[in-house]
Amino acid sequence: MSEQTGRLTPSEILVFPAASKDAPEPGNELTATQDAELPQGRVEEQANILPAIDTQQLKRVLETALLTSTEPLALAELKKLCAGQAEHLLLETLLDELVQDWQGRGVELCRVASGWRFRAKPEMQQYLDRLNPQKPPRYSRAVLETLAIIAYHQPVTRGDIEEIRGVAVASQVLKTLEARGWVEVVGTRDTPGKPELFATTKQMLDDLNLRALQELPSLQEIGALLEQDTAVSEVIAPPPAVAVVA
Repeated sequence: MSEQTGRLTPSEILVFPAASKDAPEPGNELTATQDAELPQGRVEEQANILPAIDTQQLKRVLETALLTSTEPLALAELKKLCAGQAEHLLLETLLDELVQDWQGRGVELCRVASGWRFRAKPEMQQYLDRLNPQKPPRYSRAVLETLAIIAYHQPVTRGDIEEIRGVAVASQVLKTLEARGWVEVVGTRDTPGKPELFATTKQMLDDLNLRALQELPSLQEIGALLEQDTAVSEVIAPPPAVAVVA
């Protein structure tokens, strides 16, 4: 208060809210003085501050969501579990910890093309099959060769496949792969007749438990597998990773 006039100074008015009609209500974290000192953007930012993330709780939430989901979950989906507060790096760190936590069990957390998911380990499949004793789908050599050509040379037309295989490709072969969700039409080639271009899908990578096409086995390994299986039977089963999820 000014000794000369006996009135409150402007700074004193701000300190005592009751003395000003427009002063903030008691209990507000920011006083009028602080509001004046902070830029408008900072005031809004402080008003939207969320509680700190409990990383252990978030880890449990991630684990629960992945265990109960029937499909792989991408990081963008997992980020919704914490209202977008966690950065991708934190999520990946917690997911890596979960991978380690589940080591030595019959179920494992793995990363595939579409995101993260839990799955039964391949060595457990023989026991799980007793609950559902259905034979996995079996595919002809023509189907698997066509799939391999598309995977390693995509995008390709039907003519490209026939040129590489040296024989005609039956329509049923491509329909089988499309029905399985492993192959799809991604466009047409700018040539006479506009032939369709075929490519593999994320579903195929998910079924093979792969994150990217670069993780596919070499063509030599694929050829050896086909030759080995053909010596046993004219009809062969899909690769082990596919049989697990079929």
